[in-house]
Amino acid sequence: MNWCEYPGYLVGSEVLQNYGCRMANGLWVTFELVAISVALGFALALGLAIARLYGPRWARMAVSGYTTFLRGTPLLCQLFLVYYGLGQFREFWQGIGLWWFFREPFFCALFTFTINTAAYQAEILRGAIQAIPRGQFEGALSLGLHRWSTLRLVVLPQAMILALRPLGNELIVMIKSSAIVSLVTLFDLMGATRLAFARSFDLTIYLYAALIYLVLVEIIRRVWDRLEIRLSRHMVLR
Repeated sequence: MNWCEYPGYLVGSEVLQNYGCRMANGLWVTFELVAISVALGFALALGLAIARLYGPRWARMAVSGYTTFLRGTPLLCQLFLVYYGLGQFREFWQGIGLWWFFREPFFCALFTFTINTAAYQAEILRGAIQAIPRGQFEGALSLGLHRWSTLRLVVLPQAMILALRPLGNELIVMIKSSAIVSLVTLFDLMGATRLAFARSFDLTIYLYAALIYLVLVEIIRRVWDRLEIRLSRHMVLR
């Protein structure tokens, strides 16, 4: 028995016997897309949040415009602009050696998801940093710490604990939003599900996909809860 067919035998579903392997591969694509984009987005968001708070006026205005646009427009619209819009400049991308990137739906989706989640995470981090009492800055400066050392060693560790819950929510949102990449011919979990339905006309395949998303989100939620409890246990007064 092929391991890809095992889910179908487990639940007695013919559609899973036929398309379970493809859905498993699609789930891996979803995992890769979300994990990489959220990680890259966090690195970008950290720089954006610091620039928004402590950068020169032009940098603050640029970051504000960036986050306003990406948080105020649909993710699907952004994906279409990248995949179909930037894809029209084939000769330009070939000239600078980047056509290999913009011709692939996975990389276009990865780029779109990264800049989108970076905008949301930047605002989360900015709010967390601003929530740290001003006395933390003043105390660190009185001890002779440089401004950036204060930010790195004193402020950011505390801000990360405050931002942990909303960052977890953003991760969950990205997992559910990843289903839209099936519209640009990327066979993630939802793309594989749509293909299975188009060939089998078995509507239960969408139910299986929904359950997979539910289980994935629930696992992340529980892991995040434990992580938050572990990192913030010293902040709780009993």
